[in-house]
Amino acid sequence: MKRFLTFGEPMVMFTAQSEGDLADQMVFRKFVAGAETNVATGMARLGYDSYFASRVGKDSLGRYIRKALAQEGIKMNFVSEDDTWPTGFQMKSHTTHGDPEVEYFREFAAFRHIPLQGIANMMVGMDHLHATGIPLALCENTRQYGLKMMTEARKAGMSISFDPNLRPNLWPSKKEMIRVTNEAAALSDWFLPGIHEGQLLTGLQDPEAIADFYLQRGVKLVIIKLGSQGAFFKDSKGHFEIVPGVPNVQVVDTVGAGDGFAVGAISALLEGLDEKATLQRGNAIGSLAVQFPGDSDGLPSRPALYAYLQKVYAKIA
Repeated sequence: MKRFLTFGEPMVMFTAQSEGDLADQMVFRKFVAGAETNVATGMARLGYDSYFASRVGKDSLGRYIRKALAQEGIKMNFVSEDDTWPTGFQMKSHTTHGDPEVEYFREFAAFRHIPLQGIANMMVGMDHLHATGIPLALCENTRQYGLKMMTEARKAGMSISFDPNLRPNLWPSKKEMIRVTNEAAALSDWFLPGIHEGQLLTGLQDPEAIADFYLQRGVKLVIIKLGSQGAFFKDSKGHFEIVPGVPNVQVVDTVGAGDGFAVGAISALLEGLDEKATLQRGNAIGSLAVQFPGDSDGLPSRPALYAYLQKVYAKIA
């Protein structure tokens, strides 16, 4: 298995155990949250040497994150502790209809103070880097950290995937969000936006036109997530594919669907699977992710993934 590396801000998520106003809740369940930790977890469960780079506070929440990720088999070599700044967290309501209420407590978090030194050393022996747009949005320091991670990975000859994971409320302006995100996308080999993200970032509407926008800027392949409709693939050689989504999924929590898709698509590409199989695996893990309450609860082991793929795509066929 190839060595996989990702980086980002890990947070502790406290999820209400009954429906209603978040202010009225008294019982919560604790999870590790963060797009990048979800992907690192999914890759580890599929058997990859999965490394995570980050910074947490020297506190109970930081210890919880480190223990929980290590128990998943994620390599914690590049996770440091901060003596001054604490670990960020979030609180989420429980709902069976619509989007949950989420409150973030992250402006003070240790990850915003992660040092830029030593990044090149992390790339030694690594095969693939996965990046998201979240570190680019948090502050100037994490933005420089994210761009440097991608630049050093490119220098080291690693393959790079990038999920924009747009968070408009974290950016000072829409214009800056679009500029920086597209700059990062051009550093990647595999770009994985959702359809609405692609439309926002390019001003284009059609999936193929969006893909061409990035292929013309040096990206090797673009996979556009179409939600319940499935996914679209196009590469620099002109190969393209559309695979429908998994039907009749019992949705518990939509958070983490895109991260699950990324796990499926990235692992498939690293294993040399074709376009159709890549999209099927992405769709499958994305659909599993939404059937569980925690962001990473539904991410499967390899045997569970193969059984689920045979079940859902045999039905479609």
